[in-house]
Amino acid sequence: MDYAEEKILFERIKKSDEKAFEILFHKYYGYLCLYAVKIIKDDTSAEEIVQDFFVKLWEKREQLNVETSLKNYLFRSVKNLCINYIQHNKIKIRHAENILSEVESNFSDDSNYLEIDLSEKIEESINSLPEKRKEIFILSRKEGLKYHEIAQKLNISIKTVETQMSLAIKTLRDKLKNYTSF
Repeated sequence: MDYAEEKILFERIKKSDEKAFEILFHKYYGYLCLYAVKIIKDDTSAEEIVQDFFVKLWEKREQLNVETSLKNYLFRSVKNLCINYIQHNKIKIRHAENILSEVESNFSDDSNYLEIDLSEKIEESINSLPEKRKEIFILSRKEGLKYHEIAQKLNISIKTVETQMSLAIKTLRDKLKNYTSF
């Protein structure tokens, strides 16, 4: 598809031509997914990013003004969304690690315990986690594996590890909220 054809197609999309949008979607969806996977290394998240992009493209079609080629616009937009996704995940991981280091410091320093049974309560809370979540938490906190190592070992996505760790931390915080050291 040359520049003139792209321009005509995009003008049709701006005028709410669903058939033109469908042509654009079918032409570029697979390529954009492959491109996103190369950037973020997660098939499921890459597809979600591309799908969300196409939804937003349709929703904002009337306001969009593409100055370069349509193909360049599509790939640049998906690249930017992937970068935002990576940055957002880094922030989530840092936050989770800060909370976990707080939990770890309470594991290692008995003088911080204000309650005699805190250690038992922590173990009990960990043991009450759903089996897979507990396994991921133990691999991370007790065996010191990084999220990508856990994902490889359990044959799951890094996003699943992040989500499960986040849920584990939330559960532990809720169960241990009566202890002032948390």
